[in-house]
Amino acid sequence: MEPTTLTTGRLHLRPLEAGDVDAVYAACQDPEIPRWTTVPSPYTRDHARDFIGRICREGWRDDSVYNFGVFTRDGGALVGCMGLVRLGALPAPDHQAELGYWTVKEQRGKGYTAEAGRAVCAWGFEALAAERIEWYAEAGNEGSRAVALRIGFVMEGTIRSKLVHEGTRRDAWSGSLLPSDWGREQATAYLPYGE
Repeated sequence: MEPTTLTTGRLHLRPLEAGDVDAVYAACQDPEIPRWTTVPSPYTRDHARDFIGRICREGWRDDSVYNFGVFTRDGGALVGCMGLVRLGALPAPDHQAELGYWTVKEQRGKGYTAEAGRAVCAWGFEALAAERIEWYAEAGNEGSRAVALRIGFVMEGTIRSKLVHEGTRRDAWSGSLLPSDWGREQATAYLPYGE
């Protein structure tokens, strides 16, 4: 898929570029980011260069992972990184995706990540024809859970031993967002349990 950009009232979401290496590197020095995500620790400039120059580009090219740098429209400051991972093998995807994100320490608590998340999920429903977007976070990651709830995810529970972090299996919280949660139609009919 061709990389795309999205705009919200306060934010500009675009593919990361070589000029963003220093900002991504600086953001990932915050120990909370590798604590709760798959970002390597310690995080080096080489990690940032590889993420931006190879991983992000390959994801868009392979139509499998769609990473966006999130920036303020006023001043262009890095807010964080957000991506959708397409679930299911191409060319016959099962119309599901997983949302992931991290936020720069100084940008937390401003509602930016939820604003960006709503835009990325709307794009996923439209451009990817997603019929289910999943969210997972290590149990205890209250910040990520609060953002997911503000986006509109419905919490589904705790999945035992779902994630491996620093060589240890850990429980994860899970949630999902369906087009119907936002009053949208979807191609495949949905019959909730008990109805």
